[in-house]
Amino acid sequence: MSGKHINGPGIFLAQFLGDKPPFDNLQNISRWASKLGFTGVQIPGWDTRVIDLNIASKSKDYCDSLKGMLRDCNMEIIELAAYLQGQCMAMHPAYEKLFQPFYPKGLDDRQRMEWATLEIKKTIDASVFFGTTNISVLSGSLAWPYIYPWPQRSEGLIEEAFNEIAKRWLPILDYAQDHGMTIGFELHPGSDLFDGATYKMFLELVEEHPSACITYDPSHFLLQQADYIQFIELFSDRITAFHVKDAEFNPSGLGGVYGSYANWDDRPGRFRSPGDGQIDFKRIFTLLAERGYNGWSILEWECCIKSPEQGAREAATFIKNHIIETTDRAFDDFTKSATNSAINKQILGLSS
Repeated sequence: MSGKHINGPGIFLAQFLGDKPPFDNLQNISRWASKLGFTGVQIPGWDTRVIDLNIASKSKDYCDSLKGMLRDCNMEIIELAAYLQGQCMAMHPAYEKLFQPFYPKGLDDRQRMEWATLEIKKTIDASVFFGTTNISVLSGSLAWPYIYPWPQRSEGLIEEAFNEIAKRWLPILDYAQDHGMTIGFELHPGSDLFDGATYKMFLELVEEHPSACITYDPSHFLLQQADYIQFIELFSDRITAFHVKDAEFNPSGLGGVYGSYANWDDRPGRFRSPGDGQIDFKRIFTLLAERGYNGWSILEWECCIKSPEQGAREAATFIKNHIIETTDRAFDDFTKSATNSAINKQILGLSS
């Protein structure tokens, strides 16, 4: 672990962007975030208020100018995110109308997938110019409407969906690998990759592809009542980004994991600002540090109670206070004696 530490605090800009200063462009929002104590930004690659992806994918000069502007704000770019493009890689017909703002109108399934593939490749190209190494995405979903097996699922339905999703993502994973990039799938309900088991299924289908990695967000595990600590133990070598987002789960006689069709503020499980929920971030930061994770810790604000301004202000300090500077020495080194085989044998009562 010597010399390794988690970077941060970083901030994902998507939920903070707006039409009025200081949230209306990359420079203004970066200055605002820097004053709060953040040191890096995760940029939504689809939002033209902060980046023109078409230009960024072709012009290193453009990317260098953005990097220089961020440096002037005492900030750096963590990565470009492609969540919306990733969700469009595979979409069950039930969601086409609700997801329409994510993709150009008039596209059928194949055209939408081809559009999303091109957009993610543009994100990879731009990331190379920026010098970043990971892109966070959602996987898209074909099987999600059938998560609860009633009526009984037809035989092979889930396998068919996952085979198709793996086939669609494999060219992107190859493209990412060729450009020194990883794709961090955020395991997220509403996408077919939403927990450890579904990620493992996908990983097997893409033959353990080295670029098929994870953007770890413990809030999505807590709301599913999955073990977000053991997940790190199982997949720490695949975690390439980390969202610091809290959550709470308070079931009652009226509702539980499925949420009762309620709005977020009335659901038994809901997202909270860091420190306001039930997630054990001390254990998470410790375990990530022990496993040698030296990527970024990134605030993603999604809270149904606290304002984004207060959430960001408090989270910068929260994340900073949880980052562990790992040690390269043992606390009892002062009692250490020199190694001597003969002495060791005498201590153990062994004949020389």
